[in-house]
Amino acid sequence: MTGDGPAGDEMAVADFRPGEIVLEIPARTEYVSLVRVVVAAAAEIEPDIASERIEDLRVAVSEATTNAIEAHDLLGVRNRIRIQCNLAEEEIAVVVHDMGMGFEPDEVPSLPEPDAPERLLHESGLGVHLMQLLTDESEISATDDGTDVRLVVYSSKRRRRDSDR
Repeated sequence: MTGDGPAGDEMAVADFRPGEIVLEIPARTEYVSLVRVVVAAAAEIEPDIASERIEDLRVAVSEATTNAIEAHDLLGVRNRIRIQCNLAEEEIAVVVHDMGMGFEPDEVPSLPEPDAPERLLHESGLGVHLMQLLTDESEISATDDGTDVRLVVYSSKRRRRDSDR
């Protein structure tokens, strides 16, 4: 687009930010694998993000997307879920947005350790912990418009620089 068209075209050009990829999916589990592929492909654009970190991000985003789908199921809504990847010089940030009511991560009850036998009595509950463990930053925020889960993985260069401090 050149911006010479109608005002709507000019606005679309002005709103576009380099390094941003937005994917909207139906709130159905069949689309989780598509989200993983898109996020991994976006992360691979940044040459200084190690493949292990890309895999970590894929798993974390998969957990966030699955939680978003479950939130929609609980509410009985079929709105779309938005996954936004922002590529920056030294990180990739992914925001998973759903229309759910959200929750406070600190209020999630503690579960037995993953390798404890009594853990088998709980079907789920590791998603938030995995997201925190696998990413350099994770944040969950809820508003009247829904819930955002923000996950960030730093480039190898930034991780090295931060560890030198």
